[in-house]
Amino acid sequence: QVQLVESGGGLVQAGGSLRLSCAASGPTFSNYDMGWFRQAPGKEREFVARISWSGGSTRYADSVKGRFTISRDNGENLVFLKMNSLKPEDTAVYYCAARPSGGIEVNYWGQGTQVTVSS
Repeated sequence: QVQLVESGGGLVQAGGSLRLSCAASGPTFSNYDMGWFRQAPGKEREFVARISWSGGSTRYADSVKGRFTISRDNGENLVFLKMNSLKPEDTAVYYCAARPSGGIEVNYWGQGTQVTVSS
C-alpha cells in the first residue's frame, strides 16, 4: 500500500513559479514510476508528467514541455514538479500518482493540491 500526500500548491501570478511535492509512504517507493496529473474545473483529469522508478526517464505533456520539470528523491520518498512560466490555463488541482514500474495503470492517487494562476 502506498499513500501519497501532495503539497506546495497555491496562488501565483502568470509567469511565476511553484514547486509541488509529493510525499510517499511505504518501503517500496523505488518500485514505482511516479507521475503528476491535473484536473481543471469542468474538464477531465489529464496527464502532466511522468518519471521512471530510477529517475532516468521522464515524459511530459506537450502543454507543459519546457516549462515543467519532474524529479524524484528515492532516498526521501519524494517526487517534485517544478513549474515555471505558469499560465492561467495551468490552473487546476494537481494529483500525484504511482504506477508499478513497467505497469500500465495508476494504482495510487494523492488527494490533490490546488494551483491557481492569475492573469
